[in-house]
Amino acid sequence: MIQVPTTTKKRILTGDRPTGPLHLGHLVGSLQNRVKLQDDYDCFFIIADYQALTDHLRETELVEENTIEIVLDWLSVGLNPEKSTFFIQSRIPEIADLTMYFSMLVTLARLQRNPTVKEEIKHSDIPHISYGFLGYPVSQAADILIVRAQIVPVGEDQLPHIEQTREIARTFNTLFGEVFPTPEGLVGNVPRLPGLDGQKMGKSANNAIFLKDSPTEIRSKINSAITDPQRVKATDPGHPEICNIYQYYLAFNQEKVEEVEHSCRIGGIGCVMCKNNIADRIIEYLSPIQEKRVFYETRPSYYREALKDGIRITRREAKKTMERVREAMHYDYKTLLCS
Repeated sequence: MIQVPTTTKKRILTGDRPTGPLHLGHLVGSLQNRVKLQDDYDCFFIIADYQALTDHLRETELVEENTIEIVLDWLSVGLNPEKSTFFIQSRIPEIADLTMYFSMLVTLARLQRNPTVKEEIKHSDIPHISYGFLGYPVSQAADILIVRAQIVPVGEDQLPHIEQTREIARTFNTLFGEVFPTPEGLVGNVPRLPGLDGQKMGKSANNAIFLKDSPTEIRSKINSAITDPQRVKATDPGHPEICNIYQYYLAFNQEKVEEVEHSCRIGGIGCVMCKNNIADRIIEYLSPIQEKRVFYETRPSYYREALKDGIRITRREAKKTMERVREAMHYDYKTLLCS
């Protein structure tokens, strides 16, 4: 059984939705940072399966498989359940309880003003937006505050959700007494890695390289990537600042960045060769990660135990939180339900 020691470190909550395997954008944007954070913070990593329902309601049969994919990706990059706590959102019933209480603290107009939700609705192909979709920032606040997290690593586009959580925490504390911390968003300084088409990299956008992709798949995807549209011939001067492949050099081959930039600008290297070189580097970079993944794939008892222990630890913390919430709100029924 994995034992996570009691700690006085500040607590972090972050995680992923089980909508598919993780990709290079996740690696650069969050996973590498999480590996570092778990040495200095008390980290809780959530698999947010309730939130997957907001736009994947017709794919619930894939949730368990996708959850396994995420856990394997976490382990393969170095997230360690002996240092941190892994848990599944829906296995913590106190999160749903807290979401209900929090939903009474937020107006419909406030949810509709959330710029991230507005943007997600705009780009969604869902014909009718559900109550759960509009209100998922409230559920997200419950995820964060059920373990009383003080820090939440996020991308800049997620900062409105953190502000919503801060507002909920402040409102609750004002109305009922100090129960919750006011969490801070921790924004990394790593630029967003674009998809192969130049758009935001996404699991379902057919523009991502997944951490588990084979060398053949990686080469094929890199070869299909959009580069500098102004270059017709290999000898044409290039513009690396608008080239997707150049962004991959910045992320995975820093030592070659100056050389590639110079060669591109003078037409000294063609896009095909540039793609081949970065494909080699990405394959090399992912090789040890994929070796670890194979190791853990053959040991399902390890990741199952990690999740079971993480859920147990999280429920222990969640019960403490709900005891404080109910006492503060006078919903503990001490007289009526006393033994």
